[in-house]
Amino acid sequence: MLNAKKLVCFDLDGTLIDSVGIWNQVDAQLIQELTAQIIPHSIVQQQRDTQLQKFKHRPDPYLMYCQFLKESYGMSDLSAEEIKIRRYAISHHFLDHVIELKPQAENFVKALILQGISVAITTTTSINNIRRYQSNNLNIHPKLNFEQDFHLVLTRENVENIKPHPEVYLTAMQHFGLNPEDCLIIEDSLIGVEAANQAGIEVVAIYDQYSEHELEQIKTKADYFVADFAELITTL
Repeated sequence: MLNAKKLVCFDLDGTLIDSVGIWNQVDAQLIQELTAQIIPHSIVQQQRDTQLQKFKHRPDPYLMYCQFLKESYGMSDLSAEEIKIRRYAISHHFLDHVIELKPQAENFVKALILQGISVAITTTTSINNIRRYQSNNLNIHPKLNFEQDFHLVLTRENVENIKPHPEVYLTAMQHFGLNPEDCLIIEDSLIGVEAANQAGIEVVAIYDQYSEHELEQIKTKADYFVADFAELITTL
């Protein structure tokens, strides 16, 4: 798996950090605050995943997602921009105090660095979220400093196309001047695995409970599948 690899790229949400369920809570709270409707988290996640996939070629897929929320839940008094602002205001508590690293993620990253392997974050979350984790989240930054411990951090601001488009992985590979066979990607979701496939780079799928509904497809399309970072550490 790691033989002769020079670069390992990590997705962030659901891979390095346990955050997918948090965004379900954020969106459910947003809908409840603005409409008094209580929507199951599973429905919230399905709708968000569908809309982000639908609008993946737009400059701001998350703004289009907020437009979907406006139209679907009768938020007629607010613009999509205002809904997006409110969404991120709600998220601050979760980003600062609730989200944690996946167990032993920091140990695996640091072990790779000790072996001389470059590590990169390749995510379509925003740089502002990365900065909040570093500034405010005491669950994360004492264990792993995303901006200092990683050799490269690519976020939504660095690419025009979000996953499953392979741009973020192609950009990372180009940055280090490497070929696909020199690299390994770690992902948790189907769209992340598909992005790795399109980049022509081997991909390890790591289990996340919020990807359970697409688990069989993930296993089929990934080169490797592991339960957690503890299992990955045994491959070193």
